[in-house]
Amino acid sequence: MKPGKIFPLFAVFIFASIVVLKPGVTAEPAVAQAKTTPWTGEFTRLDDEQLKTQLTELQYEVTQNEDTERPFKNEYWDNKQEGIYVDVVSGEPLFSSTHKFKSGTGWPSFYQPIDGKVINEHTDTRFFMKRTELKSSMADSHLGHVFDDGPEPTGLRYCINSASLRFVPKEQLKAQGYGEYLTLFED
Repeated sequence: MKPGKIFPLFAVFIFASIVVLKPGVTAEPAVAQAKTTPWTGEFTRLDDEQLKTQLTELQYEVTQNEDTERPFKNEYWDNKQEGIYVDVVSGEPLFSSTHKFKSGTGWPSFYQPIDGKVINEHTDTRFFMKRTELKSSMADSHLGHVFDDGPEPTGLRYCINSASLRFVPKEQLKAQGYGEYLTLFED
């Protein structure tokens, strides 16, 4: 690891050790709702009450209130299946398993999104740190943060909450309306 990269990684571990969920919010892994209709590329925003019925409590707190799930105790941190990760709120395609890597932080980490246009970046100065927060472009869901201590070819680490994602296995991409992303898995 490069000497200049040690502090950001250390800060992540310090932050991870003090993550506190709101009272009553479970730290159990979120189970994403099954998608019953294929992705069409369109999204209609739901109001808060509708969202609360569609998401688990943890998914709601992470995506809508910028909470952070616990490291190593979430659904996708160690997922090794081939497929894509979509926004749990909108279904918008965000990340591919082809860009995922083991960061050792306890959260799913990617070195790039599927398309840079699907992620909006904002400055986050909470917890006495200056970080770059990531939100999905369609639903404005809080996803996580990006750091500059990732692997090549980008040198970036998109550190994402599993609770903000739904995983679509490669074998189900076409059936769920994500067939165009099968090209990500061609040799």
